Amino acid sequence: MSETLPTEDEFARLREIFSRIPYVRLLGMEFVSAERGAATFALDVRDDLTRMGGILHGGAIVSLLDTAAAFAVHTLLDAESRTVTIELTTHFLRPASAGRVEARARVLRAGRRILFISAEVTDQTGVLIATATTTYVRQG
Repeated sequence: MSETLPTEDEFARLREIFSRIPYVRLLGMEFVSAERGAATFALDVRDDLTRMGGILHGGAIVSLLDTAAAFAVHTLLDAESRTVTIELTTHFLRPASAGRVEARARVLRAGRRILFISAEVTDQTGVLIATATTTYVRQG
């Protein structure tokens, strides 16, 4: 197995964490992949996630970005560590109204307490929908 990929035990821990988050189930997110310092999640555009005009709600996009970022961070943590988002800046570039969107996040810098992450959402053709930078703090 590559050094950049989580071990089978680490990946199982990430999947178990994902399975315990009711909100991601509510939105219908899919855990696509993870590697050390990075994670990818997806979401199908559905009518119940759209706003007026039939485009994917910005809140669903931000949730996808934040979840991908959180799991990118979790690939670097031990099982007892906890973090929380302290800042998230999003730029919406284009609407998405159908198909599947995917968020890819990667840790840019992981300090002792503060972690900086970059994330982006693309549609199923690879067109950039939104970008985000986010900051997490390790708790405890």
